[in-house]
Amino acid sequence: MSKWFTKRNFIILLSVIFIILIFLYIIPVSLPIIFALLTALLIDPLVRLVEKQFKWNRKPAVISVFIFILAIISSLLYYTVTRLIGKIIDFTHAAPGHFNTLSGFWIDMQNKLFQYTAGMPTEVIESIQESFKNIFDSIRIAILELLSYDKITSLLTDVPNFLVSLIVFIIALFLFMLELPELKKLLFKYLTKSTEKKVRFMVTKLNSILFGFVKAQFLVSLIIFAVTLVGLLLIKPKYAIIMSVIIWIIDLIPILGSIIILAPWALYYFISGDVGTGTQLTILAIILLVIRRTVEPKVMGSQIGLKPLPTLIAMFIGLKLMGFLGFFIGPLVVILFTTAREANIIRVNFKI
Repeated sequence: MSKWFTKRNFIILLSVIFIILIFLYIIPVSLPIIFALLTALLIDPLVRLVEKQFKWNRKPAVISVFIFILAIISSLLYYTVTRLIGKIIDFTHAAPGHFNTLSGFWIDMQNKLFQYTAGMPTEVIESIQESFKNIFDSIRIAILELLSYDKITSLLTDVPNFLVSLIVFIIALFLFMLELPELKKLLFKYLTKSTEKKVRFMVTKLNSILFGFVKAQFLVSLIIFAVTLVGLLLIKPKYAIIMSVIIWIIDLIPILGSIIILAPWALYYFISGDVGTGTQLTILAIILLVIRRTVEPKVMGSQIGLKPLPTLIAMFIGLKLMGFLGFFIGPLVVILFTTAREANIIRVNFKI
């Protein structure tokens, strides 16, 4: 038994415990910094391109690329948020009319229900009425819970945390972009020539994979945007462009995506009595969901070097284990393992 209690095994045990503690306590609170580092690695090829094309030093190239990216993101957010706020204001002005329409629809539906159920047994009529009452009570309770004080307070409480994380991300991104060459030198200083060669191979491969991942997400999002725009031009031309942009951005959220926008929108038309528009929006939501779930694994697999099946399995398992982040971490773990195996850092060569 004492042969297991060696210095080497003790160091390995401590290392494993340390890594577990890092994953449990350090990484969750360090996500803005981690994302900033990954973003800096992703942007670094563009920075080097600017350096080469304009013969600039690192600092002017980083500043110019950083400002360019911030300008694009800020413009997109400004356009989307201002248009969305405008639509919300228009909706609040028209809200009384919408509620009157809903009330009229409810009264009309009750009258039709009385006509259709005329002559039926009293128990059947009461059961049907109770079912409809439960449905609308559930909708009313869901809306009240969504607009409840606790929900709004929780949302407002999260806003400062989000702003702090966003500021930390932006500052860390700029600093990582500036210091990335020095960080690489510092890392390689502690490696042997053989390990340095393997790590350089992994870094090059991961840079390519990260770029491929972003490219894949962008390609899928373009397909979603095109289908949404065409669909809404046929269904609701007045709101087609702005709603297509909003759905395009929201659809980047895994699993939920465009359903967040289209489901309440369709439900509103169903309740308002416009069953045709509600059905069309529901069909569009289903089409977008099917496109993302079928096209995304294939496109991601082709861009990041994984086959569609392992990509789908990794995304699903990661999502179930770690939620939103697991959707991205799952494929990343598979990529890290594959790259480490290609670099001979991990050797898997056995037979059973």
